[in-house]
Amino acid sequence: MAHAAGANSGDAQGISKPDLAQDGLKDTAKFSSPADRSTRQSAPVPTGKLAAAPMTETAGAANPTLAVGLDAFAVSAHAVYLDSSVTSAATPLDISIAWGDGATTAASASGTQIVNSEHTYAELGTYTVKVTVTDKAANTSVTNEVAVTTAGSDYTPYGPTRLLDTRNGTGAPKTKVAAYTSAHLKIGGNGGIPAGVTAVVLNVTVTGTTSGGHVTAFADGDDRPSTSNVNFVPGQTVPNLVIVPVGPNGYVNLYNGGWESVDLIADVTGYFTQTASSGYTPLAPQRFVDTRSGTGTAKGQLAGYGSFSTQISGLGKVPASGVTAVALNVTVTNPRSDGHLTVFPSGQQAPTASNVNFTTGQTIANSVIVPVGPDGKISIRNGGWNPADVIVDVVGYYSPQSKGSYLPFTPERMLDTRDPESPVYGPLGGRDYIYVPMGEPGSGVTGFVLNATVTNTKDSGFLAVSPDPNTLDEYDNDAASQPTPPTSSTLNWTTGKTVPNLVQASTGGTGIVDFWNQSDGDADLIVDVFGMYQEN
Repeated sequence: MAHAAGANSGDAQGISKPDLAQDGLKDTAKFSSPADRSTRQSAPVPTGKLAAAPMTETAGAANPTLAVGLDAFAVSAHAVYLDSSVTSAATPLDISIAWGDGATTAASASGTQIVNSEHTYAELGTYTVKVTVTDKAANTSVTNEVAVTTAGSDYTPYGPTRLLDTRNGTGAPKTKVAAYTSAHLKIGGNGGIPAGVTAVVLNVTVTGTTSGGHVTAFADGDDRPSTSNVNFVPGQTVPNLVIVPVGPNGYVNLYNGGWESVDLIADVTGYFTQTASSGYTPLAPQRFVDTRSGTGTAKGQLAGYGSFSTQISGLGKVPASGVTAVALNVTVTNPRSDGHLTVFPSGQQAPTASNVNFTTGQTIANSVIVPVGPDGKISIRNGGWNPADVIVDVVGYYSPQSKGSYLPFTPERMLDTRDPESPVYGPLGGRDYIYVPMGEPGSGVTGFVLNATVTNTKDSGFLAVSPDPNTLDEYDNDAASQPTPPTSSTLNWTTGKTVPNLVQASTGGTGIVDFWNQSDGDADLIVDVFGMYQEN
């Protein structure tokens, strides 16, 4: 067990590699077609060849036990594993597998045995796999089929649209959510959102708080996890982005973990389905906007009730075309009054949805996933009545060309420096970082959806999350170089505050993600994992 170093040490602490890659697959479906569904037929005579001498047995009697049963299951976002259970007399057999996307695989067997095959689909979807087993000597073949659905999910932008507001009865009764109860929110089939969605992107805001507590988002029908998505204190209005699985009935639950009732607001910005749409490409955080320096927009604070648009497509590592949505970390600082920011596609009116809520003088960040306008731009509106500075860091984008598909899984707590059982125990020192091997190079895992929370903060600062250039072998052999501390912030805090934020963390080329305490004082760090992106 590694213990966090003291303040200002500049040291790194690592944790053992979590077994995360299979978590997105452990609850996926199995697809089966038993052997008794096999259909028999005479094997076709090869084209251009003379037929063999007539057999004394008919096709129905030759090799009478010949049959094939099929069992398939997902082994990654795009790949399936197939067991073809052949029953046959002891004789050579030819096997042909048509995967339903135009690809075929040839195999062979000798009598009764299980033949294992694997296939990766270029696009998500449901495919009919057809397996034909041929006994040439008996002039007989059998065929069986099974429908398989890839495990990954692609993203479709939507909105931003308000689905829930308990203050006015939108999406739920017009009343606060009582302590230790949940708001029951319909997602699948709500408005233009189709049934069968696997996960949804919501900006969840808690307000009207009279006690401390937290909000946990989870799929209806699942056990409520021990993780949290939004933390709050009395009198606070605080949002956080969540990517939450949707229950089979199309609903999600938003649980009030405080001991007093609260109002909840939820704005949807997109959803995931097991059909081809937009995949995700994570990026190391890139700063696109900073009103303090004039980056990406005019230099100077954004006026109260003012808006600006900024180019996304074609800048940095974002492609010039095909981008449907962008993943951001949006920070407001030096606001001269209370207010909120709204991020929306350019060319549209600002919706009623909010992305970042702030109080006078506060520095606060929130993750945002927003559709990109037809001109490749997004717009930001200051909903406060006085000016504020705005910072925008791009952490990834969605496009039909991107291959990263989402695999949501049961939320789990990966790290809690307050817990003696955690892989790292003890506060994370100022300017220190924790490196976490999260993806195996070559596995196709490109990023993870996390929720990071800092608490017991001893100084003001920010958390930075970025891919590490070192490999795990280099860390294990004391050959790792010191990574350059990131300047982009994932979440910001002041002394004594507890602050959460969703993180879409890129694993880079080495599969290691760094969590930096960019302050001069200790802070406790909690990291919950909600899903991963995989290209294959």
